[in-house]
Amino acid sequence: MVQKYQSPVRVYKYPFELVMAAYERRFPTCPQIPVFVGCEVLSDTNSPDGSQRVTERRCKLNVEAPYLLKKIIGVDFVYFVQKNMLDVRNRTLNIEAHNESFASRVVVLERCRYYVHPENSDWTCFEQSASLDIRSFFGFENSMEKLAMKQYSQNIAKGKEIIEHFISELKKEGVTYLPPWSEPNKAVPDDEDDDDDDDYDYLR
Repeated sequence: MVQKYQSPVRVYKYPFELVMAAYERRFPTCPQIPVFVGCEVLSDTNSPDGSQRVTERRCKLNVEAPYLLKKIIGVDFVYFVQKNMLDVRNRTLNIEAHNESFASRVVVLERCRYYVHPENSDWTCFEQSASLDIRSFFGFENSMEKLAMKQYSQNIAKGKEIIEHFISELKKEGVTYLPPWSEPNKAVPDDEDDDDDDDYDYLR
């Protein structure tokens, strides 16, 4: 049986660009998420005008499971592939993730989306959904379903705190605003445009 999770829409009272800068600080490691051991970038591409960026990462997660279950499955870590599609022109970030480990036995799909609040352009919304389909798991299907959904819900609750934490870090560093992306001005020489590029380091 497929288990599904749909989070309520979360609202950050900060502009999209600032939330994105905070989000990027979660990589490659994040002490605030103990289960997240680290990640490697598989691919990272930008559109010619810089308005779109697609990043694919392979993420390593700690297996938070009872000792007996960890011994049976024979691993301490599992791997997920995450694909981020950032569109700074339309101010959206779409995230898709799926499990690489035990893919023939378990199918985990997650979709997340950051976007501008429809009624306040200085706020950012976040929504998240996930599905879990355990087809065969050494006779522990029911236990794994309960454990996975419990831990997933706990990690969801941490998500808002982590973004707020990194926004606080940015503020301490004097970063309280990042301008929205604008169409590159081809008439501006490269040496005069260098300062503007600094504002968008979080896109790289």
